[in-house]
Amino acid sequence: MDAEMATVKTGTSTIGICFSDGVVVGADHRATMGHFVANKSVQKLFKIADNLALTTAGLVGHAQSLSRTLAAEMNLFQLKRGRNMTVKGAATLTANILVGRPHWVQLLIAGYDDEGGHVYSIDSAGGSIPDDYCATGSGSPYMYGVLEDQFKQNMSEKDALKVAAKALLASAQRDAASGNGMDLAVITKSGFRLLDEAQITALIAQC
Repeated sequence: MDAEMATVKTGTSTIGICFSDGVVVGADHRATMGHFVANKSVQKLFKIADNLALTTAGLVGHAQSLSRTLAAEMNLFQLKRGRNMTVKGAATLTANILVGRPHWVQLLIAGYDDEGGHVYSIDSAGGSIPDDYCATGSGSPYMYGVLEDQFKQNMSEKDALKVAAKALLASAQRDAASGNGMDLAVITKSGFRLLDEAQITALIAQC
């Protein structure tokens, strides 16, 4: 790790959870430089297609560049093929990009296709691993404590959202590099839906 990377490396909490009809994906808002809170409203959850989302942990510049690249690739695929890329295809493409030019990031690719909802964890060297649920970033140990306790196969959208919110709240309580609110989105056959602030506030009140 060079001096620049050590300076701008960010702490993060991001999460993806499969449920009966799709996938829930979320991320916190805080960016840090060491012990300093550099920004309280960083976007770490990106819509890259109508059926796909990307979450990012790591260097902000690398994350933003990847989100733009992937959104462009998904759009080109849709224009050429007349359909959206599968979640596995998007994860494989992302992994191949990282193999060719490593980025200082840890990513989640989450989405819905003909086979249902999927979450893939992708490391900075291009490793791609599917799972029923996944968390990344410095807050991930606290989120996994919630996920291991409360995740159930084929859970409802409402329950998956509650678990995601609880996990992100847990990381905000215990991880100094995570917090300042959250973004949550649901991806189903109907497409990508980002929860608004009022919906997130109501959801947190139920946790």
